[in-house]
Amino acid sequence: MTARRPHVVVVHRWRESYALYTDAVDHGTHAVTYVTTEVGRAGVPSAAAEVVVVDRTDDWSVVAPVVDGLVARWGRPAGVVALKEDDLLVGAALRARHGVPGPRVEELVPFRDKHEMCRRVEAAGVDVPAAALVRTADDVLRHAAEHGWPLVLKPVSGSSSEGVVRLDGPADLLDVVLGAPRVVQPFVDAPIYHVDGVFDGTDVVVLRASAYLNDCLAFRAGAGLGSVEEDDPALVAAIRRSAVASLAALTDRPTVFHLELFVDVATRRCRFLEVGARVGGAEVPLVWREVHGVDLMAVALDLQLGRPLRALPDAAAGEEVAGWLLVPAPARRPCRITRSRSMVGAVPGPYAERVLGVGDVLPDADAYYEHVGGRFRFRGRSRAEVEAAVRATLADFEVRGEAIDAHVPEPWAGVGPRVGPGVVPATPVAGAVLPA
Repeated sequence: MTARRPHVVVVHRWRESYALYTDAVDHGTHAVTYVTTEVGRAGVPSAAAEVVVVDRTDDWSVVAPVVDGLVARWGRPAGVVALKEDDLLVGAALRARHGVPGPRVEELVPFRDKHEMCRRVEAAGVDVPAAALVRTADDVLRHAAEHGWPLVLKPVSGSSSEGVVRLDGPADLLDVVLGAPRVVQPFVDAPIYHVDGVFDGTDVVVLRASAYLNDCLAFRAGAGLGSVEEDDPALVAAIRRSAVASLAALTDRPTVFHLELFVDVATRRCRFLEVGARVGGAEVPLVWREVHGVDLMAVALDLQLGRPLRALPDAAAGEEVAGWLLVPAPARRPCRITRSRSMVGAVPGPYAERVLGVGDVLPDADAYYEHVGGRFRFRGRSRAEVEAAVRATLADFEVRGEAIDAHVPEPWAGVGPRVGPGVVPATPVAGAVLPA
C-alpha cells in the first residue's frame, strides 16, 4: 500500500496572493486541502488536493464538519493554516480538535478580545486609554461622566473597524443598538500608527512603523486610506519600546503582529490602541515582501505549523521606505467598474497596483481591504517622498462603478458578469482628501 502524503488543511479567503502557500508547503509531497469562500476560490493554488467552498470560513459550525470530511478522505492533518484575522480562532480550534501543532484558542483570545487585551496591556504598565466593557446606555454614560466625550464604541472582537462608532454626546446613543457587550474608550485625537513585525516571545526581531494617512474608520465612511513608513529613528525607537511592552503583556511565544498605537509625534508619547497576532491587512504583506525582502505571511504560516521561527534578513531594517493607498469602492458592492485607469508610470506614483478594468466586478467579499476601488503600493528614499506619491495618486486616480443587485458568479466559474435589475447611477471616487 502506498503511504498517504502528509495532509495540511488551509482555511483561506483571499483572491490576492498575500500568502504564497506553494512556497511554504510542497503541494507535491503534501496533500494540501483548502476550505475557502466563493470569492477566495480564485486564489487557491491549482496544485490543491481538494477544495471545498463554504459561505463563511469563520463559521465553526460549517467549517468543522467540512474539515472532518477532508480528514476522512486525506488522513489526519499534520497541520492547519488559517492566516486571516477572522479565521484565527477557527484555525486554532481545528488544531486542538485534530491534535496538531500550532497556536491554540487560549493563546489567541488575548489578541481577539479587545477588553481583555487592554486590561492585560494596561496591567503591564503600558499607556492605554481607559477601556470598559459596557452592555447598556447607562454603562456608556457612566464612562463618559468619568472620562468625558467623545467616546469610541467597538465590538469586543472584530476587524476592519466593522461596528466601530464615535459618540460625541448622549444623543448619539439613540442611534446605537446595545445588547452584546462592547468596549468603550475615550476618543484620542492623535495620529495613529500601525506597527508590523515579528516578536520572538521576549523581544521584537524586526519591525516597521507606519503612519496612517486618514484612518480605518474614515475609510468605511468613504475616504481614502493611506500609510507611509516612519523614517525618524528616535520616533521609531519610542514606538519599538511600546511594541515590546505591549506584546510581552499578551504572549511569551513567537508571533507575527499588527499593532496600532496613538502617537504624539512631538513628545513621542505612544498610547496603545490594539494588536493582532497576525500579518497586517491591506498591502502590508506585499510591501514587506517586495520592498523589505521579508515574507511575513511565510513566518506566520511556519508558526501555525509548529515550525521554529525562521531567520529574518537584515533587509527589513534597510533605508528604503514603503507605503500604500486604498481607494474605496465606487458604489455599493457588488459593483461593476465603468471607469478606471492605471497609475503605474505616473510621477510621482506607485510602483505596483491592483486596479480593476472596465466591466470587471468588485465582489461583496468579506476580505474588506482587498476588494476596493483601487490598491496601490509605493517605495522611495524617505517618508516625505513616499507620502507625496501617495497623496498625488489619491488626487489623480478616478474610479466609477454601478451597483449590481443580482448575484454575480465569479470568473473562476467561467461565467461573465451579469447586471441585475437594480442598477444605481454611477458614483465617482476621485480626488478624495487625506488630512495634511
